[in-house]
Amino acid sequence: MRSNLQRNAGRHRKVTAAQTAKGRVAIFTVAAGAVSGAGATGVAAAQVQDNADGGPSTKAQSVNFTLAANSSPLDRFNQDLSNAVDAANTAIADAAFAAPQILALAEEKPVINLQEQLHKAIEASTARAAADMAARAPQISRPAEGAFTSPFGPRWGTFHYGVDIANAPGTPILAVMDGTVVDSGPASGYGNWIRIKHDDGSLSLYGHMQSLDVAVGQRVTAGQKIAGMGSLGFSTGSHLHFEIHPDGTTPADPAAWLAEHGINL
Repeated sequence: MRSNLQRNAGRHRKVTAAQTAKGRVAIFTVAAGAVSGAGATGVAAAQVQDNADGGPSTKAQSVNFTLAANSSPLDRFNQDLSNAVDAANTAIADAAFAAPQILALAEEKPVINLQEQLHKAIEASTARAAADMAARAPQISRPAEGAFTSPFGPRWGTFHYGVDIANAPGTPILAVMDGTVVDSGPASGYGNWIRIKHDDGSLSLYGHMQSLDVAVGQRVTAGQKIAGMGSLGFSTGSHLHFEIHPDGTTPADPAAWLAEHGINL
């Protein structure tokens, strides 16, 4: 008896279309599962071919593609973020090119009367400096430095209407307050004198000076040098004869008046 192998030898097996399709589906299913499990970027596709004697045979073919399921979530996020940044940068560049920024510049105007403005500024600065100096200057000044030698009152059968301050010839004589010079020059008995009318209406008198530094009509300030001490006129030595007339006419004791303003002889 012939064996089954012998009986089947030489026979042709009929392959139906249904069988062929089932084979293809099974092979593709197995291949897809293998690629998905291994994370590979290629998949082996099975192709069923009939051989020369009609028997089934398979041939492996490499298909070069990447399954979406094989890319990790982090890779997809990074790719999406990179695409979004590129798109934003492109949009910003397009907007800047399409709508350039226009800067508003201040209108240039020519300077009018520059010299006049500079002159006024200098005048204002000078006035402020003068006002500051005036504010710092003393309101009442001692008329001269030296020895108090003779008081206000009766003397030698007459009345002495001032005080005497003795010192070396040329010692500075100072204006006691701000005011205007009304006399400056020779005077009987005084040799030379200076009289100053002050802003409060009072009048001061200075006598026996050897030199005069101010003229009639000149404006002076408290503490300003107006003359140099001397011994001209009715005098026995170099000294200053000083008088103060608070009401502009009547003489008063200069020592008491100075003391009221904080100056002691």
